[in-house]
Amino acid sequence: MSARVAIYARVSTTNHGQDVGLQTRELRQFAEARGWTAAGEYIDAGVSGAKDSRPELNRLMADAHKRRFDVVCVWRFDRFARSVSHLLRALETFKALGIDFVSYSEQMDTSTPAGKMVFTVLGAVAELERSLTVERVRAGLRNARAKGKKLGRPRVAVDAAKIASLRATGASWQTITRELGISAGTAKRAFYSLSKNPSNPSPVSA
Repeated sequence: MSARVAIYARVSTTNHGQDVGLQTRELRQFAEARGWTAAGEYIDAGVSGAKDSRPELNRLMADAHKRRFDVVCVWRFDRFARSVSHLLRALETFKALGIDFVSYSEQMDTSTPAGKMVFTVLGAVAELERSLTVERVRAGLRNARAKGKKLGRPRVAVDAAKIASLRATGASWQTITRELGISAGTAKRAFYSLSKNPSNPSPVSA
């Protein structure tokens, strides 16, 4: 029984000479030469590769979970994934589902030993990418603290007694927040804090 292949193709724009037909034509010929049976084509035309959500890519991933094909074939990595980490997540999903992945231009096939090695290398690169991102964030926080910068959301002085007074007159929370320029959550926290400690009506920080 021949493998069922799903073809995915994408161009980011259709009005600057980009033709998705170039991709699909070569992928069909490649699949036919391998003796695969066509299971469907998923075409995102005029869709940026940077987008998190692409209609046809979403449909392909949904059909993968339904086991509607055995192989996913793409023209090139960047036509399919927006980043190394995105590619790796997709490959991990396909691997768990028993689906092979082939990139025509890069000559990568996860069903072969060489393809499995590339998959391992991509995993290492993605892990390095994540580690570098975390370290950059930590370095930025350390630098900010060293310069005396206060991190996190700024604290706002809230006049709890004023809030209590307005509530006593029947003012709604919406009216109070609009008048004092604070959020409803901040106003309520200050109000209930004062209710628990009425001997301290002075402004507090929220």
